[in-house]
Amino acid sequence: MAHDTVENRTLTDWEKIARVLAEALPFLRRYRGQCFVIKYGGHAMDDRETAARFARDMVLLKQVGINPVIVHGGGPQIDAMLKRLNVKSEFKNGLRVTDAATMEVVEMVLSGKVNKELVQHIHDAGGTAVGLSGKDGGLITARKVMPQGLDLGLVGEPTNVNPYILRKVMEEDAIPVIAPVAVDEGGQTLNVNADTAAGAIAKALKAVRFLLLTDVQGLLDAKGALIPEVTPEEAQNAISNGIAKGGMIPKLETCIAAVKGGVKGAVILNGRDPHSVLLELLTPQGTGTLIRMEKYKDVGPVL
Repeated sequence: MAHDTVENRTLTDWEKIARVLAEALPFLRRYRGQCFVIKYGGHAMDDRETAARFARDMVLLKQVGINPVIVHGGGPQIDAMLKRLNVKSEFKNGLRVTDAATMEVVEMVLSGKVNKELVQHIHDAGGTAVGLSGKDGGLITARKVMPQGLDLGLVGEPTNVNPYILRKVMEEDAIPVIAPVAVDEGGQTLNVNADTAAGAIAKALKAVRFLLLTDVQGLLDAKGALIPEVTPEEAQNAISNGIAKGGMIPKLETCIAAVKGGVKGAVILNGRDPHSVLLELLTPQGTGTLIRMEKYKDVGPVL
């Protein structure tokens, strides 16, 4: 094999890769030992190769001394299993009611199938992962909520996060992978929105970054262009004036709460883009919309 070609890459290609690695050094130094909470979900979970690539990126972060904590969703997988098991669902204003039978399927899919598949992807990439749910080690305590005043059954929001078990997993050089299933104070199992659970965990860990992977680039302006950075106040204004629409609204609200709760910065980005997490964390440009208390005019690895 010629020394200047490997897997059809020329020497010039490898020089570009070396330059990228060199430019990432300031970010690697700044973020070493820091904790990042990453909410992984959306259609990026449906494609096996995309999921495997995401897992490889998480292992890379761990290998360079960064501590990723992954919280995953699984809505499409839950829908598929409910259909397969012929579990009929009731809907109110388009929102699914989580009754006892549905909750059993939700927990089976999230804490079982989806969680363990992601753990296996990380193991296949050469890393070590530990699959958990909010019920393990008293990680997430929740209370029942009624969105829009509707009783949707066993649906909850976090009231307390005890990150002890996450810190122990990270100390053992492993990556926590968390399913958003919790219990209330009476021991009742509740289904928690994955975005909300991830934001609460990010606050409890005082994470340097909370990355919310979704199916869009981030917050877009009226012309459809990406808004690269906003303060919590500007994000709230985007909600109030109608710039943020639909599913972007609760995502912004989750990010605002995380930043006000002590997270250094929250980012909404497209999880389907190849290596979007690495590009966001290890390059000056970033790839999504960053929400933090104060915007900076300079570029570089600013916390």
